[in-house]
Amino acid sequence: PYTDPKESPYDLFSIGHTSTSIDLAIGLAKARDLLSGTEKVVAVIGDGSLSGGMALEGLSNAGEQESQLLIILNDNEMSIAENHGGMYKGLKRLRESNGQAEDNLFRAMGLEYLYEEQGNDVESLVKALEKAKSYKKPVVLHIHTAKGKGLKFAEQDKESWHWHLPFHLETGKTREEYDFPGEDIGELTAEFLLAKMKKDPAVLAITAGVPGGMGFHEKQRKEAGKQFVDVGIAEQTGVTLACGAAKNRAKPVFFTSATFLQRAYDQISHDAAINSLPITMVVNSASILGMRDKTHLGLYLLAMANSIPNLLIFAPAFKGEYFSLLDWALEQQEHPVLIFAPEGNVLEDEAPVKKSFFPVSYQEIQRGQKVAIFATGSLYEEGREGAKNFEKKTGIKPSLINPGILSHLDKVYLENLEKDHELVVVLEDGILSGGFAEKIASFYSLKPMKVLSLGLEKEFYDEYDLEALMKEYHMDRESMVERILEVL
Repeated sequence: PYTDPKESPYDLFSIGHTSTSIDLAIGLAKARDLLSGTEKVVAVIGDGSLSGGMALEGLSNAGEQESQLLIILNDNEMSIAENHGGMYKGLKRLRESNGQAEDNLFRAMGLEYLYEEQGNDVESLVKALEKAKSYKKPVVLHIHTAKGKGLKFAEQDKESWHWHLPFHLETGKTREEYDFPGEDIGELTAEFLLAKMKKDPAVLAITAGVPGGMGFHEKQRKEAGKQFVDVGIAEQTGVTLACGAAKNRAKPVFFTSATFLQRAYDQISHDAAINSLPITMVVNSASILGMRDKTHLGLYLLAMANSIPNLLIFAPAFKGEYFSLLDWALEQQEHPVLIFAPEGNVLEDEAPVKKSFFPVSYQEIQRGQKVAIFATGSLYEEGREGAKNFEKKTGIKPSLINPGILSHLDKVYLENLEKDHELVVVLEDGILSGGFAEKIASFYSLKPMKVLSLGLEKEFYDEYDLEALMKEYHMDRESMVERILEVL
């Protein structure tokens, strides 16, 4: 988390997602007023976070409050990348006029307003804060700062240094133990989409403030031109904009991280699925291999998305499979499609690459007997190695399946397994509750077939040790074999 009460008494909440501070502060101030408290309430928010609709809702509500509330706007002219939205033209005019421009979003919301140009100067900032403290009603203190100030690498490349892996202080280069040598699926995705854009003007790439995750860095954004849109930190807008584009014959692909797509549940259900609009959504980090702090986990997205009818959800295991699926999703006209991009090693295909992905057809990598292992998405490699270990230990060759699709069942294939198998093992890349394994277990619930579900319990995991967590839940290639033998 970016703030954590376990780390500091001044961190009131465990927070990792953006745009929430103003509403939290309004709630704190409301409780203070109800209970006759005397504390001062302060919210801090960045200019990039203002692009989240929740921040604007908060500003509007704060404008009706009649008691003390200080909102500090840290304006460094950046989100992760550059800001997008007409609102930022107004912020620019405020900066250029030293806060005097008549075009003032905050005054329009009913808030008092102060401006401080020297936001990185401590003395100037203290004076501005002293003045802001005297206000008895909600006031915005707008401070102008420089992103990355104090670290030359961050000052020179603000976007890349929004976050960074551990690095050598002298050179800025990533430390060797964190330098991933393999292919980057985001970079490959950008290459694929840019090539497709050149052939098809209907292709539209949309992101919500995280363009780099899809490989759309500054160079790629310029190359895409009008076929790329960054809606800011506004996943709801990203999904519904995609729906509008699809309705008018465009081929939109919306990208964000799995943890952030949670904010767009209503839009996926109401705007995309009910209307059967063929939008494509690609998310990264929807895996135990992805981000590992409790505010950014992608372990719950499948359970959330699985509740939405008419939504096709895929977790491809291989590179060729992923790009064939992405191409198919952009061309089909019947369903919204959600794709979990591969995490970890980018695997070469181990079976012929499909050209069509619905109706459902599982990909059987090898046919065996007695035990069938379904290895989903980014955990395919672990499942494959587990199958090898099982065969070495028992002499029994298990079937190995890459299901590909997680929202629907290949019932014909599942029935076929009953002929010569007695145990189906599902390696779930996330929590078990609401996941793919539940669907398999439900299918076989009144049949002799046993189902072993290997996945995570429904908990918040924080800064976990990947190897230890997978071993604890029998999800790694060694302990899954031990668990299979126990069940057999």
